[in-house]
Amino acid sequence: MCRTFSRVAALITASVGVVMAAPQTQPPAFVAATRTVALYATVTNARGRLVPDLSRDDFVIDDNGKRQTLTLFANDIQPITLVMLLDRSGSMKPNFDLEEQAAEAFVREMLPADKARVGSFAKSIQVDPPDFTSDRDALLKILRNELQEDGPTPLWNAVNTGIDKLLVEQGRRVVLVFTDGVDMPMNFSNRNKSLKDVMKRAEEENVMVYAIGLAGQNGMPGPVGRGDRGGRGGMGPGAFGGLGGRGLGGYSGSQPQMEKPDEGLPKIAAATGGGYFELTSPRDLAATFAKVADELHHQYALGFTPERLDGKMHELTIHLSKPDLSARARKRYLASKLPGGS
Repeated sequence: MCRTFSRVAALITASVGVVMAAPQTQPPAFVAATRTVALYATVTNARGRLVPDLSRDDFVIDDNGKRQTLTLFANDIQPITLVMLLDRSGSMKPNFDLEEQAAEAFVREMLPADKARVGSFAKSIQVDPPDFTSDRDALLKILRNELQEDGPTPLWNAVNTGIDKLLVEQGRRVVLVFTDGVDMPMNFSNRNKSLKDVMKRAEEENVMVYAIGLAGQNGMPGPVGRGDRGGRGGMGPGAFGGLGGRGLGGYSGSQPQMEKPDEGLPKIAAATGGGYFELTSPRDLAATFAKVADELHHQYALGFTPERLDGKMHELTIHLSKPDLSARARKRYLASKLPGGS
């Protein structure tokens, strides 16, 4: 187990997600003239279980298809700096208690060096407390007393805000977002962020996104005959009446259809090296939030020194020595030029 990377990871820059270090044959000497690209990898076996006991020799990284030499490796627990974002849309209202209990399960799994802030998104996007904290009691108090009432679903605006809050933080930076719907800010603004906008920022800033999606009933009926116009009431709590991103509600007659969570959630999680969990029952929320905490505490920290800092996005690929294992990590990084470089 290597315990020196925690000193290195603290120097990860907020803008490009890289660290400065020498090869780790001894306690690292930091050199301002080089940069090391940092990755955090989750390794699982064929059954989806975490594999925490690999060595440096089990990993190989390709940068734009070219094999790299690992200059950093750690498999001990690395601190987390995290923004938790909770959907408070109208369709979630019946499950607000379960949502809060699930978030509390994550907070209780936090380790002393972890730091977090709690956010909720509905009519606005609020993130508390003002600074990141390791005080679990303070975070639990926010979850119990300060979350918003129900409103719309400004999903990508919220994730973008979470990235904003992490920019000046060092080390491993994570957004954990939970929603049961699709992006629907309902504010008619031309400044709303899209999945494309937010994914680009997360990749460039090296922010890992974990997402939990809850499938649910959207209030829309199944197919009916053309002549069937009966049974339609007003807008109900799963719709604009609840501002929950679930479509038009208040129908009767046919059974409502199940709506999958926003299709952008697994995409941004895969691109940034996070994880995506899709649930069909809110009863599974607490176990899933706790699972995310467990994953984050069992990631490998890897790094290499790139040959070129050309200001472009580079493709990253991790290869493992054992074919039955798979690794999740960010897919790309921005090879920012050093200050004053050409």
